[in-house]
Amino acid sequence: MYDLIVVGGGLAGITATIYAVRRHLNVLLVSRVLGGKTNFRLQLAQNESPLHLEGSEIIDHLKSEIGRLNFTHYKDYVTRVSRHRDGFAVQTQEEATLLGKTVVIATGVKHQRMRVPGEDKFLMRGLSYSALRYAPHMGGKRAVIIGDGALAVRAAAELSLTAEQVHLVGPTGRELELPLGRKVVTAGNVTILEGYHVLEMRGDDFARSVVVSSPDGQKTELEADVFFVEIAVIPNSQMVVGLVDLEPSGHIRIDERGRTNVPGICAAGDVTNTYMEQVLVAAGGGVKAALSAYAYLLPGL
Repeated sequence: MYDLIVVGGGLAGITATIYAVRRHLNVLLVSRVLGGKTNFRLQLAQNESPLHLEGSEIIDHLKSEIGRLNFTHYKDYVTRVSRHRDGFAVQTQEEATLLGKTVVIATGVKHQRMRVPGEDKFLMRGLSYSALRYAPHMGGKRAVIIGDGALAVRAAAELSLTAEQVHLVGPTGRELELPLGRKVVTAGNVTILEGYHVLEMRGDDFARSVVVSSPDGQKTELEADVFFVEIAVIPNSQMVVGLVDLEPSGHIRIDERGRTNVPGICAAGDVTNTYMEQVLVAAGGGVKAALSAYAYLLPGL
């Protein structure tokens, strides 16, 4: 039985693994790949290389550091976590059963897709799912934000401070009536296409335009430098449904130390109710979760 099983190989899972190994725990990391969403970076037609992410140097260092540590990396997906005697059983897609005294869930989220022509082709080539990650690079750019909820309105508000022009496609009146929505409505560089939906992404090697339809069926083509899809995310928490407390959104509920309501199970990163989907926030959450798991184990070590 492992001291700790870390589920997920993004930044939260990597930092949890690093800190647990440094505490001399016997660690198993379960993840198909290492790096998570940090393996994918947005590139624009005007830039020769992908955009720089805040904390990129730290991210690259952590991904390099984990390769030098002594732990077990099991390349699979986890389908279920359950109680097992004095610990937990972790089932995988390939039907392996892995046993651990403690578990850290760091499985991230899935971004909802538009499912329109051109979306797959232009992903990370002018089209991304996280405006807030790239907001500092939007100075002088024309941006289109697609989404009908709070994420889209938040993205429009933030990009309005840097971008030359912002089109917000699809918001609802309810979100626009809130304080942040009113800020977006009154911003001089934001055009709101309320009730519109996307039909198609167009471009060459990069996304160049999006075709949208109005509520009455009128089509419009919007040209821009960058496009962001901001639709509510889906937490990858299905493996602990019925085991730990979840928010109504499906995010794992944790305390300030990264602990769930089940002793011995911690969680970190975007899959939790932690504020803000940012890679460095996730990395710090992984550290807290690992140290909390260690504190739980310490009396018996």
